[in-house]
Amino acid sequence: MKLTAELTESLLKILKTRFQKNMNRHQGMDWEEVEARLLAMPKKLWSLNEMDITGGEPDVIGKDGKTGEFIFVDCSSESPKGRRSICYDHEALESRKEYKPKNSALGMAEEMGIKILNEEEYRDLQRLGNFDSKSSSWVETPSEIRKLGGAIFGDWRFGRVFIYHNGAESYYGARGFRGILRV
Repeated sequence: MKLTAELTESLLKILKTRFQKNMNRHQGMDWEEVEARLLAMPKKLWSLNEMDITGGEPDVIGKDGKTGEFIFVDCSSESPKGRRSICYDHEALESRKEYKPKNSALGMAEEMGIKILNEEEYRDLQRLGNFDSKSSSWVETPSEIRKLGGAIFGDWRFGRVFIYHNGAESYYGARGFRGILRV
């Protein structure tokens, strides 16, 4: 779970370019500070690489005032292509008798070392642009909904965010998930 020096250099170049191109997402922040923090945390760099290679286009969207952590979120215009056609969690995956998806949103997120966005984080992301106008993304589901077999997802339609529900075992070609990583 550590990138080679060559992959690290390549990823940092991608992240820096994205950071500079989208300054509205992180006004007043300095790339050199972000980069120094990343270089001190090789596991986090590995996770960011996983986010990037699955189509998430991770970028800094904030900084935690208490911990000093930079907050990276998938900022691809649509739900990341490399993380679609998956059900919500492992329990839902195991409940499918036929036509099982390859993975689940929570399972993939854990493998990548990231967390899935919760509803508040998803709404906050939408304040930075219009994401998921043709796709949708699973969001962290409250336990009371999950216990009843459901899961929630969000998208951007008609100029606003919508949060919907579905059976946790369902999966669609246009639904994936967005991740968050604190560095």
